[in-house]
Amino acid sequence: MTATPTAAVDAPSKSFRRAFADLGAGLRARELWAMLAWQDIRQRYRRSSLGPLWITVGMAVTALALGVVNAALFGTSISTLLPSITTGLILWNFMNGCIVEGSEAFIANEGLIKQLPAPVSVYALRTVWRQALYLGHNLIVYVVVLIVFFGKLNHPYHLVDRPGALLHPGLSWAGLLAIPALALVLLNGAWVVLLLGVVSTRFRDIPPVIQSFITMLFYATPIMWSMDQVRAMNQGAKSGFGSIAVDLLQLNPVYHFVEIVRAPLVGQQQSWTHWLVAGVVTIAGWALALAVLRSYRSRVAYWV
Repeated sequence: MTATPTAAVDAPSKSFRRAFADLGAGLRARELWAMLAWQDIRQRYRRSSLGPLWITVGMAVTALALGVVNAALFGTSISTLLPSITTGLILWNFMNGCIVEGSEAFIANEGLIKQLPAPVSVYALRTVWRQALYLGHNLIVYVVVLIVFFGKLNHPYHLVDRPGALLHPGLSWAGLLAIPALALVLLNGAWVVLLLGVVSTRFRDIPPVIQSFITMLFYATPIMWSMDQVRAMNQGAKSGFGSIAVDLLQLNPVYHFVEIVRAPLVGQQQSWTHWLVAGVVTIAGWALALAVLRSYRSRVAYWV
């Protein structure tokens, strides 16, 4: 036996060494959680003609409907608004899945937890990987939308047709920034599932509370609308509710995670503030998740 596993076994049950050992063992069991996640998707669309492609079809229909309606309501060109809405919806679906399904990650795996001697992190990784597979299917919609509207996005453009509106640079090699941004979003999805999964297993009122507030979070995040539209409507307002609303909306951490991925994918102007906020949330979130995992990892099997 090597020194590292021995040290992990000899460590107290409530120690960060045990928490990191659980995460490490979970990552090494990637064949298990990857197979379980894919099985979840296959089971959901069993006996369906299109199978998992229904994920893509559902996303395409939703994005198109929201794009048409919002373009008409706000008098915005659908050729620039639809790619933004589509990308935002794809990212929101992943984050929403990590939050909602993450809160029940261990509760839903009660049978396996009691029968299978596997690290607790395996069930969190199963949830994150399942959401990542959904995300991969939905990215097909983004590719189609990008092909259709590429001629409108490959040069500088205004998302809002109003004087003084923000000029976006258009698609460029900066789009490659979406790759590390997407990796950062996936990394945050893991700590969200771990944290909410453990806490919700102990306090069963948490999942219904999350279900109640998730819709409010959706409308407070620029998915169906953009910050350009909000700023345009409140242009020139130095004070009052409009300017305060702009500041309050930027306190939403989900907004910053959406922007670090969406902006490069649709050629929009990006502020490094988004990366800074996302980095701080990542560090703080993982610190909190590891602290919870350290103290309550061994109790999950008794709580489910």
